[in-house]
Amino acid sequence: MNSDLTVAEGTELVRLARTAVELYLKNGKIINSTNNSNKKAGIFVTLYQLDTSNSKKNLRGCIGYTVPSWNIHDTVVAAAINAATEDPRFIALGQEELDKVIFEVSVLTKPIPIQIDNTQAFLSEIVIGRDGLILESNYGSGLFLPQVPVERRWTINEYLTNLCYKAGAPVDTWKLPDSKLYKFQTMVFREKLPNREIHAEHDKII
Repeated sequence: MNSDLTVAEGTELVRLARTAVELYLKNGKIINSTNNSNKKAGIFVTLYQLDTSNSKKNLRGCIGYTVPSWNIHDTVVAAAINAATEDPRFIALGQEELDKVIFEVSVLTKPIPIQIDNTQAFLSEIVIGRDGLILESNYGSGLFLPQVPVERRWTINEYLTNLCYKAGAPVDTWKLPDSKLYKFQTMVFREKLPNREIHAEHDKII
C-alpha cells in the first residue's frame, strides 16, 4: 500500500463512499470519480447502522477487495455500492437509512504469508488489533479486518478458529499444509456519526 496516504486523503475516501451510495440508491447511477490518482490498495467499506437509543453500532454491510484492479478511488466506489446492496447477509440498504448509517473505509497493506510451523512460536507474528488475516484453503477462503477480533474480544486461537468458520472450513484448517495464511494491516477512516466528522483510526501503519 502507499504508506503516504494522509488523513485528508482518507477523509476524502469516506466522503466518496457515502456520495457513491447516495447517488446509486437515488437513481441507480455509479459516480465517476474526478480524482486521477494512480494509487492502488486493497479496500474494504463497512457500514454500521447506529442505534440512537444506546449509541451502539450494528454491522449493516461490508464488502472489499484485497487485490484491486482499479485505482483507490474507483475501488472505494465499487466496494461502497456493493457493501450497501450486495452483502448477502443483509437486505439492500434503503435510501431512508442513510442518515442512520456510519461509513468506514479500511485501506489495506499488501497481504504477506505467515509461515506456519509445528510450534506455537509463529503465533507471535499475529498481533490482535494490528493484523488482519486471510485464509485460503481447499474448503474456501475467509478474511477478517484487524478491528474484528478487537470488537469481539477474541484471543489469537479464537481469531483463527473463527477465520476457519468464515471460510466454511473445519476449525484447524489453517494448520493444514495445503492451506495458506496471510496477514495485513490497515488504515481505518470512519465517520464518528452519520455524515459527520471523520476520524482516522490509525494515522500510520504499525
